[in-house]
Amino acid sequence: MLGPLERQLISVLRRRREATAREILDELRSGERDLAYTTVNTILGRLHRKGLIGRRSEPYKGGDRYIYQYKDIEARYIDNLLDGLIVTFGHRAVVHLAERLDRLSEEDSKRIRERLRQ
Repeated sequence: MLGPLERQLISVLRRRREATAREILDELRSGERDLAYTTVNTILGRLHRKGLIGRRSEPYKGGDRYIYQYKDIEARYIDNLLDGLIVTFGHRAVVHLAERLDRLSEEDSKRIRERLRQ
């Protein structure tokens, strides 16, 4: 499962397709989120090691820097999340999920269906 900051970083990469740690930090800070560059860089490194984002190196100011790239992990992530729920909670997890889906408003259902078509 991803933590809140990991989800935010992946969300930025999903929108941008690729970005440096600095560009991601600047976008998060524009939303009034106070983060350190080192924190963003550390989390990006961890996400890369987990195979959840890609990265490539490019020359920059006498050294190298990483350009992080979005990987389409949505289906794999959802499958793993659902598998974890089923292993942990069994049949009750599936029943609970179905009940939650039944309680969605028409507007939420429509929004989810539209997102699935993308």
